[in-house]
Amino acid sequence: MHGDVLAAIALGGVLGGTARYALELAFAAPAGTFPLTTWAVNVSGAFLLALLNGAVLERPQPPRLLRPFAGVGFLGAYTTFSTWMVDTDRLLADGHHLTAALNLFCSLLAGATVTVAGLFLGRRVRARGRHGTRSGNGALDRHRRTR
Repeated sequence: MHGDVLAAIALGGVLGGTARYALELAFAAPAGTFPLTTWAVNVSGAFLLALLNGAVLERPQPPRLLRPFAGVGFLGAYTTFSTWMVDTDRLLADGHHLTAALNLFCSLLAGATVTVAGLFLGRRVRARGRHGTRSGNGALDRHRRTR
């Protein structure tokens, strides 16, 4: 592996982990409640990774260091499976079974939903970039080209 790839992963990881930690500190969930910050971080990370994949990384030649920096480093450190599981375990241990179940299932459902949405949106953005920014309104498009 090249040093620049490792550096990109490391830099992305430092930034992503720091962002997640700062959010967890700023919006800490009280014990026994739904871990909303962890949920929001994981769901937003799933969306951003899917958007990045759909818009840029599925291209034939994406920027070489983008996947290591943004996908593996930043979003890999930003999102956290382990915190999700620890939060769930703590809820179960404290007798908050319904909240633990909601944490599991809401995270899975939201993660899958935003992944599909992010891929869809990212691919639309990529296709729009390939085909220009046509609005579907021929007269308006001709007017824009002549300006």
